[in-house]
Amino acid sequence: MAKFAANLAMLFTELPFLDRFEAAAKAGFKAVEFLFPYAWTAEEIKQRLDDNGLTLVLHNLPAGDWDAGERGIACHPDRVEEFRAGVVKAVAYAKVLGVGQLNCLAGKAPAGVSDPVLHQTLVDNLKFAANALQTAGLRLLIEPINSFDIPGFYLNFTSQALAILDEVGADNAFVQYDIYHAQRMEGELAATMQKHLARIGHIQLADNPGRNEPGTGEINYPFLFKHLERIGYSGWIGCEYKPATTTQAGLGWLQQTA
Repeated sequence: MAKFAANLAMLFTELPFLDRFEAAAKAGFKAVEFLFPYAWTAEEIKQRLDDNGLTLVLHNLPAGDWDAGERGIACHPDRVEEFRAGVVKAVAYAKVLGVGQLNCLAGKAPAGVSDPVLHQTLVDNLKFAANALQTAGLRLLIEPINSFDIPGFYLNFTSQALAILDEVGADNAFVQYDIYHAQRMEGELAATMQKHLARIGHIQLADNPGRNEPGTGEINYPFLFKHLERIGYSGWIGCEYKPATTTQAGLGWLQQTA
Protein backbone atom coordinates (compact mmCIF):
# COMPACT_ATOMS: atom_id res chain seq x y z
CA MET A 1 0.00 0.00 0.00
CA ALA A 2 1.24 3.49 -0.85
CA LYS A 3 2.74 5.58 1.96
CA PHE A 4 2.11 9.32 1.83
CA ALA A 5 4.09 12.16 3.39
CA ALA A 6 2.58 15.62 3.82
CA ASN A 7 4.66 18.35 2.22
CA LEU A 8 4.52 21.11 4.83
CA ALA A 9 5.60 23.78 2.36
CA MET A 10 2.31 23.22 0.50
CA LEU A 11 -0.18 21.75 2.98
CA PHE A 12 -1.64 23.32 6.13
CA THR A 13 -0.16 26.66 5.09
CA GLU A 14 -2.83 28.57 7.02
CA LEU A 15 -0.78 27.62 10.09
CA PRO A 16 2.69 28.72 11.19
CA PHE A 17 5.26 26.22 9.97
CA LEU A 18 5.97 24.59 13.34
CA ASP A 19 2.25 24.07 13.93
CA ARG A 20 1.81 22.16 10.67
CA PHE A 21 3.38 19.02 12.12
CA GLU A 22 0.52 18.50 14.55
CA ALA A 23 -2.04 19.23 11.83
CA ALA A 24 -0.42 16.64 9.55
CA ALA A 25 -0.48 14.01 12.27
CA LYS A 26 -4.13 14.74 13.10
CA ALA A 27 -4.98 14.37 9.40
CA GLY A 28 -3.55 10.87 9.45
CA PHE A 29 -0.10 11.39 7.97
CA LYS A 30 2.75 9.34 9.46
CA ALA A 31 5.49 11.26 7.67
CA VAL A 32 6.27 14.74 6.40
CA GLU A 33 8.63 16.50 4.03
CA PHE A 34 9.29 20.16 3.32
CA LEU A 35 11.53 22.41 1.30
CA PHE A 36 13.89 23.88 3.87
CA PRO A 37 14.43 23.65 7.63
CA TYR A 38 17.03 26.40 7.89
CA ALA A 39 14.86 29.21 9.29
CA TRP A 40 14.48 27.13 12.48
CA THR A 41 16.91 25.18 14.59
CA ALA A 42 17.15 21.48 13.93
CA GLU A 43 16.20 20.89 17.55
CA GLU A 44 12.94 22.85 17.21
CA ILE A 45 11.89 20.78 14.23
CA LYS A 46 13.00 17.51 15.81
CA GLN A 47 10.81 18.27 18.81
CA ARG A 48 7.75 18.73 16.58
CA LEU A 49 8.50 15.47 14.78
CA ASP A 50 8.86 13.58 18.04
CA ASP A 51 5.83 15.18 19.69
CA ASN A 52 3.63 14.08 16.81
CA GLY A 53 5.15 10.69 16.02
CA LEU A 54 6.22 11.78 12.54
CA THR A 55 9.05 10.65 10.29
CA LEU A 56 10.84 13.22 8.14
CA VAL A 57 11.44 11.72 4.70
CA LEU A 58 12.95 14.61 2.75
CA HIS A 59 14.19 18.17 2.71
CA ASN A 60 16.28 20.14 0.24
CA LEU A 61 19.81 21.42 0.27
CA PRO A 62 19.97 25.22 0.63
CA ALA A 63 18.87 26.70 -2.70
CA GLY A 64 19.98 30.32 -2.73
CA ASP A 65 17.64 33.23 -2.10
CA TRP A 66 14.23 31.57 -2.47
CA ASP A 67 12.23 34.73 -1.72
CA ALA A 68 14.10 36.53 -4.51
CA GLY A 69 13.14 33.82 -6.99
CA GLU A 70 16.22 31.61 -6.92
CA ARG A 71 15.45 27.92 -7.24
CA GLY A 72 18.80 26.34 -6.53
CA ILE A 73 22.43 27.22 -7.24
CA ALA A 74 23.97 23.85 -8.10
CA CYS A 75 24.56 24.80 -11.75
CA HIS A 76 25.90 28.31 -10.98
CA PRO A 77 29.67 28.44 -11.53
CA ASP A 78 30.07 31.57 -9.39
CA ARG A 79 28.28 30.01 -6.37
CA VAL A 80 30.28 26.80 -5.87
CA GLU A 81 31.63 27.79 -2.47
CA GLU A 82 28.15 28.73 -1.28
CA PHE A 83 26.72 25.46 -2.60
CA ARG A 84 29.31 23.36 -0.82
CA ALA A 85 28.83 25.23 2.45
CA GLY A 86 25.12 24.52 2.06
CA VAL A 87 25.80 20.80 1.72
CA VAL A 88 27.67 20.82 5.02
CA LYS A 89 24.82 22.70 6.68
CA ALA A 90 22.18 20.33 5.27
CA VAL A 91 24.07 17.28 6.51
CA ALA A 92 24.26 18.77 10.00
CA TYR A 93 20.48 19.26 10.01
CA ALA A 94 19.88 15.78 8.61
CA LYS A 95 21.85 14.17 11.43
CA VAL A 96 19.59 15.79 14.01
CA LEU A 97 16.33 15.32 12.10
CA GLY A 98 16.89 11.68 11.19
CA VAL A 99 16.10 12.23 7.51
CA GLY A 100 17.72 9.76 5.13
CA GLN A 101 17.81 11.72 1.89
CA LEU A 102 18.32 15.28 0.71
CA ASN A 103 17.17 16.81 -2.56
CA CYS A 104 19.38 19.08 -4.66
CA LEU A 105 17.69 21.68 -6.87
CA ALA A 106 19.83 22.38 -9.95
CA GLY A 107 18.62 25.97 -10.26
CA LYS A 108 17.81 28.28 -13.12
CA ALA A 109 20.49 28.65 -15.74
CA PRO A 110 22.21 32.01 -15.16
CA ALA A 111 22.41 34.32 -18.16
CA GLY A 112 25.59 34.40 -20.17
CA VAL A 113 26.95 31.02 -19.08
CA SER A 114 27.45 28.32 -21.71
CA ASP A 115 25.72 24.97 -21.39
CA PRO A 116 28.98 23.00 -21.07
CA VAL A 117 29.98 25.17 -18.10
CA LEU A 118 26.56 24.83 -16.47
CA HIS A 119 26.62 21.09 -17.00
CA GLN A 120 30.11 20.58 -15.62
CA THR A 121 29.40 22.80 -12.62
CA LEU A 122 26.32 20.76 -11.79
CA VAL A 123 28.13 17.44 -12.18
CA ASP A 124 31.07 18.57 -10.04
CA ASN A 125 28.79 19.93 -7.33
CA LEU A 126 26.75 16.72 -7.31
CA LYS A 127 29.93 14.66 -6.96
CA PHE A 128 30.88 16.77 -3.95
CA ALA A 129 27.41 16.48 -2.44
CA ALA A 130 27.13 12.74 -3.07
CA ASN A 131 30.47 12.14 -1.39
CA ALA A 132 29.57 14.27 1.63
CA LEU A 133 26.18 12.58 1.96
CA GLN A 134 27.68 9.11 1.50
CA THR A 135 30.02 9.77 4.42
CA ALA A 136 26.96 10.70 6.52
CA GLY A 137 24.95 7.66 5.38
CA LEU A 138 22.52 9.75 3.31
CA ARG A 139 21.11 9.56 -0.20
CA LEU A 140 21.27 12.44 -2.66
CA LEU A 141 18.32 13.21 -4.96
CA ILE A 142 18.05 15.44 -8.03
CA GLU A 143 14.69 16.57 -9.34
CA PRO A 144 13.61 17.41 -12.89
CA ILE A 145 11.16 20.34 -12.80
CA ASN A 146 8.87 21.54 -15.58
CA SER A 147 9.85 24.61 -17.55
CA PHE A 148 6.32 26.10 -17.46
CA ASP A 149 6.26 26.64 -13.69
CA ILE A 150 9.94 27.58 -13.46
CA PRO A 151 11.17 28.93 -16.81
CA GLY A 152 14.89 28.49 -17.23
CA PHE A 153 15.24 25.66 -14.71
CA TYR A 154 18.25 23.65 -15.82
CA LEU A 155 16.98 20.11 -15.22
CA ASN A 156 13.68 19.25 -16.93
CA PHE A 157 13.59 15.60 -18.01
CA THR A 158 14.02 12.19 -16.44
CA SER A 159 16.48 11.15 -19.16
CA GLN A 160 18.56 14.27 -18.51
CA ALA A 161 18.67 13.53 -14.79
CA LEU A 162 19.70 9.92 -15.39
CA ALA A 163 22.49 10.96 -17.77
CA ILE A 164 23.82 13.42 -15.20
CA LEU A 165 23.71 10.76 -12.49
CA ASP A 166 25.65 8.44 -14.81
CA GLU A 167 28.39 11.07 -14.94
CA VAL A 168 28.30 11.63 -11.19
CA GLY A 169 28.77 7.90 -10.70
CA ALA A 170 27.65 7.75 -7.08
CA ASP A 171 25.70 4.76 -5.80
CA ASN A 172 23.84 6.95 -3.27
CA ALA A 173 22.49 9.37 -5.91
CA PHE A 174 18.96 8.96 -7.29
CA VAL A 175 16.16 10.75 -9.14
CA GLN A 176 13.36 12.43 -7.28
CA TYR A 177 10.44 11.72 -9.60
CA ASP A 178 7.70 14.32 -9.30
CA ILE A 179 4.64 13.00 -11.14
CA TYR A 180 3.24 16.49 -11.74
CA HIS A 181 6.44 17.85 -13.29
CA ALA A 182 6.91 14.69 -15.34
CA GLN A 183 3.37 14.84 -16.68
CA ARG A 184 3.88 18.40 -17.88
CA MET A 185 7.22 17.67 -19.57
CA GLU A 186 7.06 14.12 -20.88
CA GLY A 187 4.05 12.00 -19.83
CA GLU A 188 4.55 8.22 -19.97
CA LEU A 189 4.33 8.16 -16.19
CA ALA A 190 3.71 4.48 -15.51
CA ALA A 191 6.23 3.21 -18.05
CA THR A 192 8.93 5.64 -16.92
CA MET A 193 8.55 4.79 -13.25
CA GLN A 194 8.62 1.08 -14.02
CA LYS A 195 11.65 1.31 -16.32
CA HIS A 196 13.72 3.39 -13.93
CA LEU A 197 12.36 2.21 -10.58
CA ALA A 198 15.79 1.20 -9.27
CA ARG A 199 17.06 4.74 -9.84
CA ILE A 200 14.08 6.57 -8.32
CA GLY A 201 14.72 7.43 -4.68
CA HIS A 202 11.55 9.38 -3.96
CA ILE A 203 8.23 10.22 -5.63
CA GLN A 204 6.06 13.31 -5.28
CA LEU A 205 2.58 14.03 -6.57
CA ALA A 206 0.11 16.69 -7.63
CA ASP A 207 -2.57 16.64 -10.30
CA ASN A 208 -2.50 18.54 -13.58
CA PRO A 209 -3.62 21.14 -14.52
CA GLY A 210 -3.53 23.33 -11.43
CA ARG A 211 -1.09 21.36 -9.27
CA ASN A 212 -3.96 20.54 -6.91
CA GLU A 213 -4.76 17.33 -5.03
CA PRO A 214 -5.23 13.96 -6.78
CA GLY A 215 -8.64 13.66 -8.40
CA THR A 216 -8.85 17.27 -9.55
CA GLY A 217 -7.20 16.81 -12.93
CA GLU A 218 -6.18 14.51 -15.73
CA ILE A 219 -3.81 12.10 -13.96
CA ASN A 220 -5.26 8.68 -13.10
CA TYR A 221 -3.94 8.43 -9.58
CA PRO A 222 -5.89 5.31 -8.49
CA PHE A 223 -4.21 3.48 -11.38
CA LEU A 224 -0.75 4.91 -10.58
CA PHE A 225 -0.95 3.99 -6.90
CA LYS A 226 -1.83 0.39 -7.81
CA HIS A 227 0.88 0.41 -10.46
CA LEU A 228 3.53 1.54 -7.99
CA GLU A 229 2.48 -1.26 -5.66
CA ARG A 230 2.65 -3.79 -8.50
CA ILE A 231 6.16 -2.78 -9.57
CA GLY A 232 7.43 -2.81 -5.99
CA TYR A 233 7.94 0.83 -5.07
CA SER A 234 8.27 0.80 -1.28
CA GLY A 235 9.25 4.41 -0.58
CA TRP A 236 7.20 7.39 0.50
CA ILE A 237 5.15 9.55 -1.85
CA GLY A 238 5.35 13.23 -1.00
CA CYS A 239 2.13 15.21 -1.31
CA GLU A 240 3.51 18.38 -2.86
CA TYR A 241 0.30 19.90 -4.15
CA LYS A 242 -1.65 23.12 -3.69
CA PRO A 243 -5.02 22.35 -2.08
CA ALA A 244 -7.85 23.55 -4.29
CA THR A 245 -9.59 24.98 -1.21
CA THR A 246 -8.19 23.95 2.17
CA THR A 247 -5.90 21.04 2.97
CA GLN A 248 -8.48 19.34 5.17
CA ALA A 249 -11.33 19.74 2.66
CA GLY A 250 -9.21 18.16 -0.06
CA LEU A 251 -8.07 15.02 1.76
CA GLY A 252 -10.88 12.79 0.47
CA TRP A 253 -8.49 11.26 -2.05
CA LEU A 254 -6.22 10.11 0.78
CA GLN A 255 -9.04 8.46 2.70
CA GLN A 256 -10.05 6.57 -0.43
CA THR A 257 -6.58 5.00 -0.73
CA ALA A 258 -6.55 3.73 2.88
